[in-house]
Amino acid sequence: MSLDGSLIDVPDTVNNARGFGYPGSRPGTRAAFPKARLVLLIESGTHLIIDALISPYKIGERVRARKLLRSVGRGMLLMWDRGLHSYRMVDSALKQKAHILGRVPANVKFEVLQVFDDGSYLSWIAPDRKSKKKGATRIKVRVIEYVIEVDGEEITYRLITERDGHQQVSRLSFGTRVSQPMGS
Repeated sequence: MSLDGSLIDVPDTVNNARGFGYPGSRPGTRAAFPKARLVLLIESGTHLIIDALISPYKIGERVRARKLLRSVGRGMLLMWDRGLHSYRMVDSALKQKAHILGRVPANVKFEVLQVFDDGSYLSWIAPDRKSKKKGATRIKVRVIEYVIEVDGEEITYRLITERDGHQQVSRLSFGTRVSQPMGS
């Protein structure tokens, strides 16, 4: 299963403008159409839409995507891109007993607790302030780093998976693996 979101133009009517809103634009101007945010849970192999939410433009993807976890069951592999990464996403998916494989933004830093034979490593993600106030604690994750060459430039990508699910994920090929974790 994959989570992803997109923005779509909706007809320029008073009701749509009120309900969905316009994206920001230069001062004194307005976007041509109101925009709706569409967030989807998709079966990755068939691209079948399993669940979806349409919401106002101003409501972020992360908030809406977590609501779609209602349709994720025990043992399913849930994947998402870096824009949906958050402690709450990981925590919510694991509470559904799903396996996770999520891309992580470059600005997220990981402490290397243990390096595995395949170059991936054990780390953790910390709860955000709101979750921490509610008693949330760190979650152990396995970090998989790999490099893809794009137009002659090497770009490092990082994925996380839950600690106990690493055996299945680390056997897959993710481009060229990084032999040493970033920053070590």
